[in-house]
Amino acid sequence: MATTNTIKTASVLAFERKLDPSDALFAAGTWADRAQSHAWQPVTINAKSVRGTISNRLKTKDQDPAKLDAAIENPNLQTVDVAMLPAEADTLKVSFTLRVLGGAGTPSACNSAEYQSALKNTVDAYVVTHGFAELARRYAANLANGRFLWRNRLGAEQIEVQVARLVDGKPENIWSFDALSLSLRGFDAPETASTDLSAVAALLAQGLAGQGHVLLQVTAFVRMGAGQEVYPSQELILDKDKAGKSKTLYHVNGVAGMHSQKLGNAIRTIDTWYSGAADNGPIAVEPYGSVTTQGKAYRQPKAKEDFYSLFDNWVTKGQAPALEQQHFVMATLVRGGVFGDADKG
Repeated sequence: MATTNTIKTASVLAFERKLDPSDALFAAGTWADRAQSHAWQPVTINAKSVRGTISNRLKTKDQDPAKLDAAIENPNLQTVDVAMLPAEADTLKVSFTLRVLGGAGTPSACNSAEYQSALKNTVDAYVVTHGFAELARRYAANLANGRFLWRNRLGAEQIEVQVARLVDGKPENIWSFDALSLSLRGFDAPETASTDLSAVAALLAQGLAGQGHVLLQVTAFVRMGAGQEVYPSQELILDKDKAGKSKTLYHVNGVAGMHSQKLGNAIRTIDTWYSGAADNGPIAVEPYGSVTTQGKAYRQPKAKEDFYSLFDNWVTKGQAPALEQQHFVMATLVRGGVFGDADKG
């Protein structure tokens, strides 16, 4: 859509997230009992006290042998949370629900009728032309490949992911995937999984388009080995002395779990449209392409690849970006956030 006049960005502009996962809960059992719901027991969190050694990088003044020997004589005592499979269980079960909401691109708050009208025209044109098929295909792949398992995926012998649509609280359809056969670097499924993956993607696209209620139950079975450690979310504790532990794990009523934010980050790890994606692979959809583990923002405003540059030019000036960047902008709106420009209000 081309416009002759530049529209001011609304100073109040907010979008609600459209992929809404619950927290994930951990349970333990055996690989052979995947179909037996009664055979799974909750994974609990226990505290462990350990006697560590000095292993951090030393300053030059502390590298004197006598000083180092003296430091090593003082043990590094720690209390940490751990979550383990029982000795008789070799498989971790991770389960959560995912609600898919319509209205992507419709702001929950906007204080400019002119801007909201231009935004609606822009989003409607994208949906009519492209729909949500590409975004849904990538979201579905991240469910099927078990990316949401994070560290629990590493070193697993087998991983089965089941995705079910819930209707009246009961599974209507169930699709199963061999997660380890699906790549984390791309979104093209092998022929054996393409039909089921297309069905899940179509359901996600339907939900994002607002064509019916879509609620998914996602369950992953991870064969890790009897008694092995599993990895729930770690809590951010600012005052560790007060907590009395150097590592605190997340739990829901005593059951080990994973934050919904961490699940959402994995599901939206679909951005391969930024510079350097060929080497780095997909990153989570973020306005500046931020990857905190690397301390890097891959979508710099200086290069006009960030969300705000693309979004503002598209909506306020009618300058549509390349198709892959349109996908990125829409994925950011699905993510949700507060994007108003207070300086232009």
